Amino acid sequence: MSLQNRVTPFGEIVAIAQRGLFTGNRGIIHDPATRTLLKRRWTSKAWIICDCDFKNVRRDVMSTRSWTELFFLDEAVALAAGHRPCFFCRRPQAEQFRACYPAEQPSAREIDAQLHAERLENGQKRRHPMEGPPSALPDGSVVAAGTDAYTMRRGHAHRWTVEGYAPPRGLDHADGLLTPPSTVMALRAGYRPVFHPSIDTVLP
Repeated sequence: MSLQNRVTPFGEIVAIAQRGLFTGNRGIIHDPATRTLLKRRWTSKAWIICDCDFKNVRRDVMSTRSWTELFFLDEAVALAAGHRPCFFCRRPQAEQFRACYPAEQPSAREIDAQLHAERLENGQKRRHPMEGPPSALPDGSVVAAGTDAYTMRRGHAHRWTVEGYAPPRGLDHADGLLTPPSTVMALRAGYRPVFHPSIDTVLP
């Protein structure tokens, strides 16, 4: 049985078999005795994206009173949920993200505060208005269309599913932007997220 520790592009934490490419955390939000989530979905504004394999360290997931291990299909999904690269295990990526971020050499705390304001509204995932069609967004941006989330790449929309990405399609309209605007600006300035291999599905 899967633990409730997989994160969707909507920022929800669900129990599905999808492990994904990255782990990360939002603080301690689980009970190690039952390995289940508490009511709170974050205890820190530092929502980070970490490598699953770092210095051969292996963790028994959700088994101790330490940070709660969350998992993301890929970096685009993690960024959409409101996370950013970790300055410890992903230092080069974090520095690149900071260099592309729409502020001059912000501290990690400043980035976290800005993203926290952009990712949530009344405790729920915030959807931001869009200017122009989804195809005009930089690669790695994620939009919402109804109950579905689409990752944009090379002008095509890839629907997120529990198995990975569906084949690419055109998307003329979306209901809102899931990726925080500051992160979209970083993507537009040149930050390149890591995509799950399923996004390379050939167009039908």
